[in-house]
Amino acid sequence: MTASSAPHSTPTARFRHKTTVGLLAALFGCVGAHWWYLGRRHAWMVSVLGVALMIASAFADIWYENPAFFLLFIPILDGFIEAVVLCLMSDAKFDGFYNVGLVRERPSGWGAVLIAGFTLLIGTVALMFGIAMIVIYVWTALGWLDGFNLNSD
Repeated sequence: MTASSAPHSTPTARFRHKTTVGLLAALFGCVGAHWWYLGRRHAWMVSVLGVALMIASAFADIWYENPAFFLLFIPILDGFIEAVVLCLMSDAKFDGFYNVGLVRERPSGWGAVLIAGFTLLIGTVALMFGIAMIVIYVWTALGWLDGFNLNSD
């Protein structure tokens, strides 16, 4: 068997698309789905952290008063931020990082831009919700809201 007819021992590299990585980061960024897709090292650590925080939040009596719920906002917001950054990165720069030696068939187009826009909108709402919940939780714990009825009964 000659060297040219020998089977390849290395797997062929697959092309990574910005729209796919943007959707994965926006929807499943808290468990690091986009890290797995991009082939980043230590993706398993992000997945374990996200799942552990979700489980810890689920077992709380009042889920939104659990510190694990607030810590879960860190990987969630990181996913939103990475979705926006990766989607708005130029095709040449993205390919230089994640598609080395591969040729892009066509430009990314508006799909990645629309994903970045919607992700920015949803991420901003999630961030404001998280900040509001933390403020209410801390002010209640400090007694600053004593006498106020926060329930809309």
